[in-house]
Amino acid sequence: MSRTAPDAHSLPPEEVVSFHDADTGASGVIVLHSTALGPAAGGCRAWHYASDRAATVDALRLAEGMALKNALADLPFGGGKAVIRLPQGDFDRAALFRAFGRTVRELKGRYVTAEDVGTSVEDMGMVARETHHVAGLPASGGRPGGDPSPWTALGVAQAMQVAVRHRLGAELSDVTVAVQGLGHVGYALCELLHEMGARLIVAEPRSEVAARAADRFGAMVMSSRALLSARIDVLAPCALGAVLDAETVAGLRASVVCGAANNQLASEDMADRLAERDILYAPDFLVNAGGIINVAGEYLGWRAPDVRKRVQGIALRMEETLARAARDGATPHHAARAIAQDRIAHAPRQAVAA
Repeated sequence: MSRTAPDAHSLPPEEVVSFHDADTGASGVIVLHSTALGPAAGGCRAWHYASDRAATVDALRLAEGMALKNALADLPFGGGKAVIRLPQGDFDRAALFRAFGRTVRELKGRYVTAEDVGTSVEDMGMVARETHHVAGLPASGGRPGGDPSPWTALGVAQAMQVAVRHRLGAELSDVTVAVQGLGHVGYALCELLHEMGARLIVAEPRSEVAARAADRFGAMVMSSRALLSARIDVLAPCALGAVLDAETVAGLRASVVCGAANNQLASEDMADRLAERDILYAPDFLVNAGGIINVAGEYLGWRAPDVRKRVQGIALRMEETLARAARDGATPHHAARAIAQDRIAHAPRQAVAA
C-alpha cells in the first residue's frame, strides 16, 4: 500500500491510497475525500478499467460525490470510495477481497466500505474476514443490511415524485419514465415506478433482462442511444456515469432527469446547459443516497424502520434543494452542492475510532 499526494481536483481529497495484490494481480485505489463529518464512507467498485489512471480518476470523482451525498443525507460520515481494477482472466475472487480488506484495516477506521458496481454481499463477507470497517453484510434481527439497491431505488422514486410535481405539475402515474440500465438498482426502480403507475421505457444491453422487464412491467425496450433522444417525461440514468455530455443534453427531449447513476454530469457546466433547456436535473448525489443511508444504518446499529424513514426523507431534501435553487437563482445541482459544502465546511472535527 502506498500513499500519494492527490492531483488537483475540484475539491481536493484528504488522501489517496493505492494498493496492489501480487497473488491475484488486482490493483486499486481508496480515496478518502473528506473525514470532516466522520469516517470516509463509500462503496467498493470493481471494474475492468483500461489503466490505473482511469481507475484513480473514477475513484476521485466517486469519492467527492460520496462526500456531498453523505453531507446532504445528514449522515455522520465523510466521503470515500474504493475502486478495484480487476485482473484479466481467472483469479481468486475471495483472495482478492480479503487482500482489499487488509488494506481497509490498515486505514484504522478512517474508511468504511460496502458494495458498489461489480461487488456483492458475498464479496463484503470476504472483506469482513479482515476488517470490521465494512457494511453490506447479510441483514439479521430486524436490522439493516444486505444489498442496498432497493433502498437506493426507493430514494430515487421519492425524489422523482417531487421533481415531476415541481416541473410538470403531475404525478408519476401520469408520466413516461425511461430507465437506462437494469442492474440491481435500475430494475428495483422499475418495480417501484410500475407500482406507482408510470409508463416505462427501458434500455439494457442484456437482452434477457430487458425482455423480463418488458414482460413484467409492460415496458417498451429501446437501445440506449434511442432512449436518450426519445420523447419522454423523465430520464432515469441508472448505469455508469458521465451520460449527460454536450451531445446527450442537446438531444434530450425529457423534462426531468432523475436517476440512480453516480456522476451523471460529464462536466459541471452540463447542469447549466440542462437548465438552459428547461430540463430539471435532480442532483444524483442527493437522490441516490438511499443505499448509503442503509449502509450507515447497518454500521451504526439502527433499526430498519429508522432507515426507511431517513430514505423517505430524500423527498424533503429534494424540496429544500429546489427552494434554495429558486431563492439563489441557481441550478438544483449547484444548490445541492452548496448545501453539502456548507455542512462539510462548518462541521466540528469527528474522532475516528479504530
